[in-house]
Amino acid sequence: MIEGEGQAMSERGALRGLRVLMWGVIAVEVPVYLVWLVQVGYLTGQQLSQGDAARWAPPVLLPPAAVLFCVAAGWLWWGSVVDNRARSPLREPWIVATLVFVAVSSVFCGVASVEDPSVSVGLLSAVVTALGMVGLFFIPAAASRQLPDVIRRRSRRTDTALGEAEPQ
Repeated sequence: MIEGEGQAMSERGALRGLRVLMWGVIAVEVPVYLVWLVQVGYLTGQQLSQGDAARWAPPVLLPPAAVLFCVAAGWLWWGSVVDNRARSPLREPWIVATLVFVAVSSVFCGVASVEDPSVSVGLLSAVVTALGMVGLFFIPAAASRQLPDVIRRRSRRTDTALGEAEPQ
């Protein structure tokens, strides 16, 4: 086997492994996060008075908002990475505001859903929220056909920065 072919096969295997790893993480984190959001949203809503129409809002509105805002932010970020733009859309205040809204609402529902809130409940809520939001955020990158090209381009840029010559 020629050295270049072996390296290409090794690279394809690594890229396939990365994609499988990303989808594995997404397949675990996202459903756990969404089920958790529905559950803590329901428990938080039940703490409102019996006739309050807002009792249904946390379990019904928060999971779709989390999916929409996190995947949209991930889509915009991934588009900027693919297009090799210098400025990340994650610096836009409205994108940051939507992600902060999801994080704060999620952690709040996690803490408010228990009768005796504690630091450990807050930390658990923050961890579940962070993992779920990361999983949702990376769905566009994991699903993209450009993932191998972006990784190759970024690794070439890193190799060149380290002093190696740009391959021609």
